[in-house]
Amino acid sequence: MKRRDLILGGLAAGAALAVPGRALARQVLGDEFDKTFGLTPAPVEPAVPAPPPLPTEVVPNPAYDRKILEIAARERDRAGAALWRRDIVGVADFARPSTLPRLHFANLENGTVRSFLVAHGRGSDPEHSGFLQQFSNVPGSEATSRGAYITAEWYKGKYGTSIRLLGQDSDNSTALQRAIVMHPASYATESHIARFGRLGRSEGCFAMSPDQFNEALWHLSGGRLLYADRIGDA
Repeated sequence: MKRRDLILGGLAAGAALAVPGRALARQVLGDEFDKTFGLTPAPVEPAVPAPPPLPTEVVPNPAYDRKILEIAARERDRAGAALWRRDIVGVADFARPSTLPRLHFANLENGTVRSFLVAHGRGSDPEHSGFLQQFSNVPGSEATSRGAYITAEWYKGKYGTSIRLLGQDSDNSTALQRAIVMHPASYATESHIARFGRLGRSEGCFAMSPDQFNEALWHLSGGRLLYADRIGDA
């Protein structure tokens, strides 16, 4: 063997010997070394698919509208003489996600239903999924309460002109104490849905888009009924 080849071979052997012991062992033993010394890499978690976007369009459903009108008439009759006006009843269907119009103005005189966006309380949706998960009547819960409310006077509050609500059932009896009202809010708009994929959350109040809130002032206030529950499609 030529002297040059001997020198190069010696350099190569020296380079191999210069490799640190752990690295050399891992080169030779591979996975067995990793397992012995606890160096096995953590398993790669499978990617969790993003949840599908919430729906933003409602397919017309006459059976659902009839159901809303029936519930409105039932709750109006149950409220009886406590109501000052009996022509229009608000029905909030919290079975729907916040991306869909779910506050229905049921006109019991002409049998029509008009629908608007409305937010639910953050205490009812802690994960901000866009769906109401639970109702609560507990002060401090920041949750939406189910049941019948009578709309009372207007007043100027944090969000401007708002409508006081008087809870009529055991499930919403603390509404006045909790300051549960109807009010406009920028987080209850279509543009908020376009940006964030769902409405924002209130502190339990029925928050509507500012450009739609006048509908509540004119057509749902003044001693009319507002009823909230999970209803769902017919």
